[in-house]
Amino acid sequence: MTKSKDQIALPLDWPQAQDESRFILSEANRAAFEHFRNWSLWPVKASLLTGPRRSGRSLLARTFIDRVGGRLFENADRHDEEELFHAWNAAQDSGKPIVLIVDEVPPAWQINLPDLRTRLAITPIARIEQPDDALFKAIIQLLFADRGMHIPDEALKYIGDRVERSYWMAERVVEAIDRFAIAERSRLTLPTIRRALGEGGIIDTRGAA
Repeated sequence: MTKSKDQIALPLDWPQAQDESRFILSEANRAAFEHFRNWSLWPVKASLLTGPRRSGRSLLARTFIDRVGGRLFENADRHDEEELFHAWNAAQDSGKPIVLIVDEVPPAWQINLPDLRTRLAITPIARIEQPDDALFKAIIQLLFADRGMHIPDEALKYIGDRVERSYWMAERVVEAIDRFAIAERSRLTLPTIRRALGEGGIIDTRGAA
């Protein structure tokens, strides 16, 4: 299958993971993607990765670790601080990087262990932002494709113009439309999608044509 221009094009030495094509490259995540491509320039063999949940941050980090080795800590802010401290030090000794995925970075992530706090203060941060318009629509298309469904362009534009752009909202929108279409035995037409979003409480359709 030919990838769209917005989909990630991994370098040839990156592993061809089964789900790599699910990472859709856009301005919202390009800086984080480039950060991991240029990891040899990091000041230390460690990185913090933050961004909204469901944004592909785990996929990006796993693909990186699969390629270069090292350790990945998801929800690192819930891990034992002593364990993270020793893992950070081990990464510097071995040259194999450590990646910590967190919802918030310091100082919002309050670290009690002084030695860990000083090390994370010099650790670079990669951020994934909320989706831009192109990425939001591409995610919706992908989620519908997962269900064997195709959404018309006019319906996709209708959604993009009316709902909050977030990874969580993209999943909520697709779930609401799919459930409604099944219940009503309807195709994915614009009127169906308008009714689904209205009845799902996602948009206000009162007075809509």
